[in-house]
Amino acid sequence: MCKAARAFLGWQQADLGTASGVSKSTIGAFEAKEETAYLTSMNNKALVEAFEHAGLEFIPENGGGAGIRFRNRADGTRDEH
Repeated sequence: MCKAARAFLGWQQADLGTASGVSKSTIGAFEAKEETAYLTSMNNKALVEAFEHAGLEFIPENGGGAGIRFRNRADGTRDEH
């Protein structure tokens, strides 16, 4: 989901690093791993907060699968992917 969230925002790993305070090398290593990979709680929280501050919302896996969407678009509608 990290790569997908960056793609929504048009961010490179360096952009996410700047926004979150997590090093680009840590982000790169995390994204290169399998889906079961995880970050430290502190780094995970920093990435999620950076994405949320940029306007993204994470959708829990509640039967339909986890996802990401923009919290609100300029026209007031939601953009789900």
